[in-house]
Amino acid sequence: MKQIIIIALCILTSCTKLNTSSDGWKLVWEDNFDGDVFDRSHWSRITRGTVEWNKYMSLYEPLVEVADGQLIVRGIVNNVLPDDTMPYLTGGVTSQNRVGFGNGRLEIRAKLGKARGAWPAFWMLPYDNTWWPYHGEIDIMEHLNGDDIAYQTVHSEYTVYLGGTDPPKGSTGKIDPDDYNIYAVEMYPDSLSFYINNNHTFTYPRVSDDVQFPFDREFFLLIDMQLGGSWVGKVEPADLPVEMWIDWVRFYKLQ
Repeated sequence: MKQIIIIALCILTSCTKLNTSSDGWKLVWEDNFDGDVFDRSHWSRITRGTVEWNKYMSLYEPLVEVADGQLIVRGIVNNVLPDDTMPYLTGGVTSQNRVGFGNGRLEIRAKLGKARGAWPAFWMLPYDNTWWPYHGEIDIMEHLNGDDIAYQTVHSEYTVYLGGTDPPKGSTGKIDPDDYNIYAVEMYPDSLSFYINNNHTFTYPRVSDDVQFPFDREFFLLIDMQLGGSWVGKVEPADLPVEMWIDWVRFYKLQ
């Protein structure tokens, strides 16, 4: 009973905060992607790894571009790097070791590309320790194929290894897949609240210990295009290249 009451209070509080997100929040950091290159004091390129989300990552320069006040991140068929055996190449940037975010509101305005097998994402990992999933993962937006919904989720030891489903770990929200949408997370010591176009999608509250809620810390941001995998399905080469356009990233603190 106590747990139910805490969850209800957190959700009601976060809904109230949503209505005042333009009043009482102070902009403390932003990147509008002006110029013709990304700011290297904010971002570095994501390198290749061995898991589904990063196995096609490449430092091939055209995969990440700044133009017309936008950060453009691409996924392509690999017909450009003959010495790279991967069939596809993807790009992404991360603020790791450069900019951290905690206890505030992080917003990203972006237009997502549509392609079968495309899996663009904005997500966060702990600034001080990336021992996944014990110190948490915050997925502000994941999009599959050309769907008209986006996924917002949290991961931790509690949700991944202990099978914790109370409180629910995620939700979805409607988007316009052909236009720009604003994705946001509000980070508090006792809850995370998620939004799409200022519509509250769900709140994940602290109801017990740090195993259930390891999110009261600074996180860094990853912005990347991903292709293929067990969740999104097979890539359709005919749909590529696919692009994601990021208009801006903004971080606010409560006044």
